[in-house]
Amino acid sequence: MTPFRASPGFTRTWRHFGFAVEDGVATLTFSRPDRLNALTFDTYADLRDLLAELPHRGDARVLVITGTGRGFCSGGDVEEIIGQLQRMEAAELLEFTRMTGAVVKALRECPLLVIAAVNGVAAGAGAVIALASDFRILARSASFAFVFTQVGLAGADMGSAYLLPRIVGLGRATELLVLGERVSSKRAEEIGLATQVVDDEELPAAAGALARRLADGPALAYSATKVLLTRELDMDLGGAIEMEATTQALLVKSHDHREFYAAWSEGRRPAWSGR
Repeated sequence: MTPFRASPGFTRTWRHFGFAVEDGVATLTFSRPDRLNALTFDTYADLRDLLAELPHRGDARVLVITGTGRGFCSGGDVEEIIGQLQRMEAAELLEFTRMTGAVVKALRECPLLVIAAVNGVAAGAGAVIALASDFRILARSASFAFVFTQVGLAGADMGSAYLLPRIVGLGRATELLVLGERVSSKRAEEIGLATQVVDDEELPAAAGALARRLADGPALAYSATKVLLTRELDMDLGGAIEMEATTQALLVKSHDHREFYAAWSEGRRPAWSGR
């Protein structure tokens, strides 16, 4: 746990999704299967707040996000969110849209690697949450749908127009965000939107295996890599090279790099500590 804490403590219970940490692996489970895990105002707020706390807890090295039932997350709940948005003034609407964007920003800026284990439909905000994760492992029956234009809104929402072209290219991103059509797991893998596609029953094991690999590995090196990938998206080459040089110089002094050298010298496997 970080020593730099103010008066408020960490949240002990999250009411709007399941959350647990075991042996360095944090798991967030959307838990409204009867609504395909549609998001509510409270779910968005809890997601934002959990992602702010998670890097400081000290008990997790990787985060897995998944859903229960037939859906990963079907986006904002039509009854509980969209109906209420119709009655809000512009200032309130901006507070809401900024909150949804804050979730995606926190996912990208979180130093922990994030795995989306997509067990079913990922639509709207659910698709963007998976998009903002570092790895997307899909069940074969899973699908994506960036449906914002289908409800009369801009296909660019929650950072999707920033992230998606960087993963699948501008042409594919234009197609997915403008048309809003369903993307099968097979096509997601073909265009680079899926890290891996597995049979439905194998999804928990596949996500668990990757999470275990990341949690047991050199977590500080993984974290630095994610931070650099995120920060360098908008840098020129000179700035990127300088940031990488500074980071590498610091990590040469890390415990894990010293442990690598000691293990190599002694002919054994490194015992990573993430420091």
